Order: sequence, then structure tokens, then C-alpha cells
Amino acid sequence: MSKLRFKVVDTAFKKKAVDVPNSKERPSEYFGSYVFNKEKMYKYLPSNVYDKIVDAIENGHPLDRTIADEVAYGMRKWAMELGVTHYTHWFAPLTEGTAEKHDAFLEYNGKGGVIEKFSGKLLIQQEPDASSFPNGGIRNTFEARGYTAWDPSSPAFVIDDTLCVPTIFIAYTGESLDYKAPLLKSITAVNNAALDVVHYFNPDVKKVSTFLGWEQEYFLVDEGLYAARPDLLLTGRTLMGHESSKNQQLDDHYFGNIPTRVAMFMKELEVEAWKLAIPAKTRHNEVAPNQFELAPIYGEANLSNDQNLIMMSLMRKISRRHGFRVLLHEKPFAGINGSGKHNNWSLGTDTGIILMAPGKTAEENLRFITFTACTLMALHKYDGLLKASIASASNEHRLGANEAPPAIISSFLGKQVSSLCDHIINSENEDIIAMDGKQGLKLTIPNIPELLIDNTDRNRTSPFAFTGNRFEFRAVGSLANCGGALSVLNSTVAEQLIDFKAKVDARIAKGEAKLTAILEVVREFLIESKNIHFDGNGYGDEWIEEAKKRGLDCENSTPLMYDNLLKQTTVDMFAKVGVLSQKELEARAEVHWETYTKKIQIEARVLGDLAMNHIIPVATEYQSKLIDNVYKMKGLFSQEKYEKMSAQNLELIEKIACHTAYIQEHVTAMVDARKVANKIDSIREKAIAYHDVVLPFLDKIRRHTDKLELIVDDQMWPLPKYRELLFIR
Repeated sequence: MSKLRFKVVDTAFKKKAVDVPNSKERPSEYFGSYVFNKEKMYKYLPSNVYDKIVDAIENGHPLDRTIADEVAYGMRKWAMELGVTHYTHWFAPLTEGTAEKHDAFLEYNGKGGVIEKFSGKLLIQQEPDASSFPNGGIRNTFEARGYTAWDPSSPAFVIDDTLCVPTIFIAYTGESLDYKAPLLKSITAVNNAALDVVHYFNPDVKKVSTFLGWEQEYFLVDEGLYAARPDLLLTGRTLMGHESSKNQQLDDHYFGNIPTRVAMFMKELEVEAWKLAIPAKTRHNEVAPNQFELAPIYGEANLSNDQNLIMMSLMRKISRRHGFRVLLHEKPFAGINGSGKHNNWSLGTDTGIILMAPGKTAEENLRFITFTACTLMALHKYDGLLKASIASASNEHRLGANEAPPAIISSFLGKQVSSLCDHIINSENEDIIAMDGKQGLKLTIPNIPELLIDNTDRNRTSPFAFTGNRFEFRAVGSLANCGGALSVLNSTVAEQLIDFKAKVDARIAKGEAKLTAILEVVREFLIESKNIHFDGNGYGDEWIEEAKKRGLDCENSTPLMYDNLLKQTTVDMFAKVGVLSQKELEARAEVHWETYTKKIQIEARVLGDLAMNHIIPVATEYQSKLIDNVYKMKGLFSQEKYEKMSAQNLELIEKIACHTAYIQEHVTAMVDARKVANKIDSIREKAIAYHDVVLPFLDKIRRHTDKLELIVDDQMWPLPKYRELLFIR
């Protein structure tokens, strides 16, 4: 490789001083120091106020507004001791990030000065502009009022000089305009529905919680190279670029030694995360070069989702201190693995029971298979809706490629659980197979102890896989807000639990024994949902054909996937569990279609600009040099030698001419296609036009720009190449 054509940032001078704990301090000593958790509440709040807010957090009881001023006073006092001067309502609108507006703790004191003040009114409720965020037509431009409302179940935290108060975001007319409000409603729906079912087995259970463990994959690139790539800067992915001679084909990056610069970034990221009570636990190299992953300890779903959003923000900020830019796009580079955010999902009780974990007794296994059967039924009935919950313009580049599950929802259960399901389906008695749990595996290697083997293997091709005591929703994209997928998953499972309870109670009312009734309905659910169960290779073409025969949703057009949000079965289901209204679903569908259109539109504009103003001029300049060289050779050599020696240059000149002509022709055609699509009034039809007509131009044009990259002089090529972007120096 020739000398690097783009400057890599020298991190030794770029990195700023940060508040890093003493090297002798253990993480446990400063964990949560920037979070207003129960420990801080106990210290800064009166005992009666503390009891009321803890009751609201743990038991879901309505918060007593009369204590708001005292909570706000204690929260402000704690925050100001950390040097905080501002506060904000922190929320997650229907975008790919979070939103915040900072206000200072300032009020006039009536004597010409100011005092620091933060009232309960300001804590509980504020008013952002609801028409300036994606709202799907719920708010007109001239109807600006919307509200953020404090979510006490997710503790306030401090970032820099600002106290951040997690909130929901709703319209003036009450509709949800964010991801948190539906998530909270879906968590309540699952709790209520699951309690009724779990009481068949454990009457003492008082609460069922939803748990989430996310695994965040991401890429790092040098900031200087990032700045030299307008496509990365404006779209989050490379719209052109020939694959590097070496990428991931040797499988030598996965779990390899973490590069020193990256390790420094990871260490600072973990410290900042631990201060914010984010239990970051795992870090490692991922499969693709410059790709990495971090994962926390599992936690309650609402809090865990907030922590993921905070972590993504921290990653963006801290990476720049180390001369990096973090890429969270699902497919920033062609030809290598993309990035997902596996959502490990489970249900657990306040008595410590993991409802997705097999047991040691027949009754425990019946409880386990009951919740598994209801989950499979949810997938079976709403596979298209679940796919719509993870669909996006960026994730569609990842799904179906050979590093991510296909765009077909199915569930992997593994050998033992599959055997248990088959036994229940085929048996005529109430005998339930006891799961073996972890089995011993003895190796004939001295000094190596017996290994404990899980009750299921892992299937990386399955979008929804059982992994021992939870299900792993692997199709969620790395850029996504987990709340979108979880709200749908929780809601569909809640509905199936409600249906399960109704069917069992109806049988009991007719005189059947409780366990017999439960087993019969479980058998009914397992039989009906059998088509969603698939333990094979999801990457094979034969699975696509098999999935079609099974009646599964095989749609691969993202705009058409969003139609599932408006199906009557979807509307009825969300109404039944009380999570989203028809108006809210219509709004979300419009937001998705509009966002999809705008993303493809931006990518097309950027690609057109790069092709016409960066690639074509450089290619033609290099072509001119070759032509000049050919003419000069003609005067130096005999005709015979000239023809022989100039043949290669003439061939390159012709190739460049063909590629540039194709690019120019198709950029013009792409612009015309955009103009036609932009005139379509229907948001849905416009998104479909961008998917079906505009999007294909991007790959067609890219193929020819990538060919030019292999021809044009390396020193002249205007963009950093994959070999430079993908290997940290």
C-alpha cells in the first residue's frame, strides 16, 4: 500500500482530561455515583417521601404529586453537589436518538439577583414542541403543544453539568410520540397477563417483570478518515468502496487482542458507564475488522433500554476523545458483517422465578412450556408485525446477509425443548418430560475439568432463538431503540397469555382438572404455532421456500413490512392490551414510511454528489494522463512497439470511459426517478417508489465507482479506501 493519503488524528494531543477515578478505586466504589438511585433518595429525601417514591417505582402505584417539590429539592441538592447547573427532560422521540432541552436552575430572587431553584412542577411536566418531532400527522405545524412527563421508574442521572430526568413524550391530545410510553404500557400489560397465568403454579407471586439484556455491536473508524468520507458523515454508511484485499476472511479479528487505542476508549467508556449505573460487563472484538461489541448485565427492560440509549450517546462522545468516530449503522461497509443489537428477553417474578427457564420437576417444566407456548403463539400470529418492529432503511441492508438472521421471523428452540414440545403434542397423557439441564462433557485431556453443556445449542441464523433461560431477538438493528421491538413483543405475548388464561378457565369451568386443562391448551398452542418453530439453517435458500409453504411472512420490502402496523388484527391486539390506539399506529406507520423515504433520498443525493463531483472528475483526470502518456509513447517508439506497449493504457482509457458514461447516465436517471417519486402524494406509495425504483440505482452506480477505484491512481483517489478505514493504526 502506498503512503497513507489521509491524516489520522494523533490521539495523544486530542484526548481531553476527564474525571477518571483513582486507579486504586474499584468500580463498586463509584458505581452509580452520577445517578439519583435509592441510596441517594434515602439520603436526600424525607423518609415518608422516600417510601412513597419507592412504592411508585417497585409496585407501579401512581406517584403522589404532593411530594414532587420535596423530591425536586432533594434531587437538585444532590445534583448541585456534583457541580450541576442545568436540568433537562430527557426523552426518546420517534427518531434514532434522544432529545433534551437544558434550562438553568435560575429564578429571580426579587432583589436584583437570582437563586437556584427546581420545583416539583418542573420535575413532573414540561412542554416541548410536539410538531417539530416526527408525529405522523398527529400534530400540525401550527399545533405545537406536547408534554414530557417524569418516569420515576428510571432514575435521574447527571451528564456533564446537566441533571437529566427520564420522561415520556405525548401529544397535547394524549397520543404517545415516543418509544418509552408504549414500552411502559407493554410492560404493564405483560405483568397483568402473566400474573394471571403464573398464579396457576405459584399463587404467591405479586409481580412479573420484563428483562432485557442488549448486546451492542459497533464499528470504530479514525476521525480524520471519517471526515474525508461525506457518505459516512451524512448517511452513516459507505455508499461506495471496493472491498479490501484482506477483510474478515481469516476470522482473525473475532475475540482477538483488542487494539491499544480501542482498549483505551473502552476503558474510559466503561468508567463513564459505571458512574451512570450502567452495568457494562463484556467487551470484545467482533467478526469484521474494526468491529466491536459491548454488553451489560441484564436488567429490568425499561431501565435497561434507557441505559442503552445513554450508552450510545456516551460512545459517540467518548470515541472522539480518542480520535475515533463510532458507527452504529447496521451496515456501514459492504462485503463484511454488519452490526446488530441482540435483545435478550425474558420474564421473571418478584419471587426469583425465571419463567423462561426449564425446571427440575414436571410442574416447573409445565410452567416453562406454558410461557414458551404463549411466546411461540405470539410469534406465529404476528410474525409480520414483529418484523415491522425491527425494519428500517438501514437494517434492511443487514438482514438476510450471511451474518444476520433472514428477514423471516422464526424461532429456534434446540434439541431438548423441541423434544419436550413434540412429546406434549404427541402424548395422550399428562406426563411431562423432565429437562436434563446442563449435562457433563468429559474431555480426554489431562487437567481439563468436566464441562457443563447447556440444554440448547446456539443458532446464529435464527432471528428469535431460545438460549437456555431467555429468548434472543437477534434481528434488532444496532442503531435501533430497543423499545420499539420490545413494545411489540411484550404486547403480543400479553395477548396470548390473556387468551391462554381464558381457554384454561373455560376448561376448568367444565370440570377439567387444572393441570389437565393447562396441558391441553399448551398442546393446542404448540400445534397451532408449529410452523414458526425452525431449528435449521436460516441462511439456506431452501428455508425461504419452506417458509413460504408454512405461510410465514416472507416480505423483504421494508415499506411493505410497515403495512402490518395497520392490519385489523394488529389494531385489535394493541387495543386489547391497552398499549397503542389505532391513531397512534397510523401515526407510527406514517413516521416509518416518511423516515424511510428521507433516508433513501439523502443517500441518493449524497451518492449523486460523490459520483459527479468527486469520482468522475478524478477518473477523467487520470484518463487524460493516460491519453497524454499514449501520445507521448507514439513519438518515442516504433509503430510495432507502440501498439504493443500502449495496448494496456488504451484498454484502461476505454474502461474508464465506459464506467464514467454509465455513472453519468444512471445518476441522471436516479435524479429523474426521485423527481417522479417526490410528486406522489401518498406517503406509503412514495416510500414504496423509493424502495422499488430509486434504491436499486445506488447499487448499480456503486458497482461502477468501485471498478474505477481499482483503476485510478491510488494517490488521486479522493476518498479513503476500505483498507484504510477498516484497520486501526
